[in-house]
Amino acid sequence: MLVLLIAAGVLVLGGGIALVIARGRRELPPPEVLDAITEEEIEHPEHPEPHLEDESDDSARATTTIERPEAAQGRLVRLRARLARSQGSLGKSLLAVLGRADLDDAAWEELEDTLLAADVGVGPTTELVNALRTRVRVEGIDDPERAKAALRDELVSLVGNDLDRTLQASGGEGKPGVVLVVGVNGTGKTTTVGKLARVLVADDKTVVLGAADTFRASAADQLQTWGERVGVHTVRGPEGGDPASVGFESVKKGIEDGIDVVLVDTAGRLHTKAGLMDELGKVKRVVEKQAPVTEVLLVIDATTGQNGLTQARVFGEVVDVTGVVLTKLDGTAKGGIVIAVQRELGVPVKFVGLGEGADDLAPFDVEEFVDALLE
Repeated sequence: MLVLLIAAGVLVLGGGIALVIARGRRELPPPEVLDAITEEEIEHPEHPEPHLEDESDDSARATTTIERPEAAQGRLVRLRARLARSQGSLGKSLLAVLGRADLDDAAWEELEDTLLAADVGVGPTTELVNALRTRVRVEGIDDPERAKAALRDELVSLVGNDLDRTLQASGGEGKPGVVLVVGVNGTGKTTTVGKLARVLVADDKTVVLGAADTFRASAADQLQTWGERVGVHTVRGPEGGDPASVGFESVKKGIEDGIDVVLVDTAGRLHTKAGLMDELGKVKRVVEKQAPVTEVLLVIDATTGQNGLTQARVFGEVVDVTGVVLTKLDGTAKGGIVIAVQRELGVPVKFVGLGEGADDLAPFDVEEFVDALLE
């Protein structure tokens, strides 16, 4: 009897275990589903799952917005304040001399020295001082406010209020305007191209960027980043490739897509290297097989002073510079470089950079500049 009870118990227990196992098997998902679940639950910080990566990318694209650059008028107001701070010592020195009761020869010599120290240049300084002396004598100017007004008028005339400072960014016969940007290493040339694209986009122009600085590894990446921020396409070539080819393809892209302006960033040329300068001439010639170059902008670092004039002279001989961009004008009290470089090249300063911000490049305005000097 005892044996029979033990046997029955074993049978019941075994059946229960078998039933549990069977139920467990029926409730588990198929092997392939189980494998998929297992894979999803494994975390790979260095190698995220493709579906997870795609979801995050979609989310990033959904939340990324194209920047709307600041309009030119807003830039001028803000940049005038910065210019006034950096150039304040020049204006104060000039006004201090003119505010004296007796403007003798020593006072006029001091005025000349102040202008020369600000990199105005010998010729323009002589013109300004002679015109001002004549005006003070003829008009009988004997109070500081009238002297300041006379100085303002003469400075505006000297800087050149009648020069055309418009960016020539319109091509003919349905072709885009083509702007070559040139300059030596370290002037902020590639950054200037990116900022100039923002100026054009703010003016509702469509733009293509050409990364023809193929010798500096980071130049194309830097330029493309600037373009992406405002929805502008960048044409680039292989590192160390032919810059002229990149310029050619950039203009071709601009024509095909009906773009308004093509901005071509060239390699930072050392003006003492004749071979590199010859190559820059080649870039211009090859680009013009597609469309005429409408503007050649020379980027000059305002803090370089007279060395910037040497650069301007050499570049002007190679590529017929049509306009100047002065960067870092807020980093020097030598605002006279504006006058000197215009005299050297016979072309106007068209843009000035006064800071590191994305919209710290503005069209050059003569009266804003002079007023900032004298504030």
